Amino acid sequence: MSEIEFRDPWLLLLSLLAPLVFVWASRRPSMLVYSSLAILDQGPRSVRVRLAKLPALLMALTLIALSIAIAGPRTPDAETRISREGVAIMMVVDHSSSMNARDLVKDDQSVDRLQVVKQVFRQFVLGEEGTAGKGRPDDAIGLIAFAGYADSLCPLTLDHGNLVAMLDDLELVRREDEDGTAIGDGLALAVERLRRSEAKSRIVILLTDGVNNAGAIVPKEAAEVAAANNIKVYSIGAGTNGLAPIPMQDPFGRMRLVRAEVEIDEETLTEIADVTGGQYFRAVDIDALGEIYGQIDRLERTKVTEFRYLQYTEHYGTFALLGLCLMGAAVVLGSTVFRTLP
Repeated sequence: MSEIEFRDPWLLLLSLLAPLVFVWASRRPSMLVYSSLAILDQGPRSVRVRLAKLPALLMALTLIALSIAIAGPRTPDAETRISREGVAIMMVVDHSSSMNARDLVKDDQSVDRLQVVKQVFRQFVLGEEGTAGKGRPDDAIGLIAFAGYADSLCPLTLDHGNLVAMLDDLELVRREDEDGTAIGDGLALAVERLRRSEAKSRIVILLTDGVNNAGAIVPKEAAEVAAANNIKVYSIGAGTNGLAPIPMQDPFGRMRLVRAEVEIDEETLTEIADVTGGQYFRAVDIDALGEIYGQIDRLERTKVTEFRYLQYTEHYGTFALLGLCLMGAAVVLGSTVFRTLP
């Protein structure tokens, strides 16, 4: 149960008057004068006599209960965010076979490019330790992966835990007929998803390490559609442009790192960014990639006005009813069982 609190706690000071009420109620002025009551004190004290001040005590407790009631006791139920405004972001990630290159982490060639992208992606979305940003809790983020074909893995969502889980499940393409780099198709699919969003700011973060060589849509055409829909594209070229270590199987079935030719189409990526009003970045290692995402994070920070409300369960009625019951009991007992001579 949540901790109880008071809306106007200063009203609890009224309960300090309870002793005065008790004294006042137990010492009513006498209307009749007796010569002496000493003989009555010599007799046995019955239970009724011992409890003669019970009505006065009940009146004092009545004051305490009513003081608590008017102070507004309540317990918070939940924190509710009723208004927020963020950015709609589609993450477009290349998972072609060339993302298996081991050149983004120095001194550790066991980590491929896709694993690095996943790590930085988590930092950007969740705000985990790193340079990729402080997290995007108010932004709807979606995920599209592409190689020879483009797939929408996750629609725009605020459920970032599920989003990251889907990215974690993303693997490099294994089948040769699915391999390739369909940049235009991936970007077009992202634009289509964002086009339906009502967010004021909509962006695409497109990451690839290759040259467009598959798909049905030319990257420039997809960029023009994005620009027509006020969608900004940040493009990232990841990895080495030239020779990069890539695991390959030798004739004996053993996996070895072989330096293979890789190429990033920086001209096309730059053109996409320019057409849409975005920016092109080049990441040669994991640190640079983290800083790029961090820079995009700062560029696309929307001034969000949040209104946080607490929903409460009010308890004043309980204390008010208790006070009335105590007062009623005091009046009834004082005029019947514990009635005193005037």
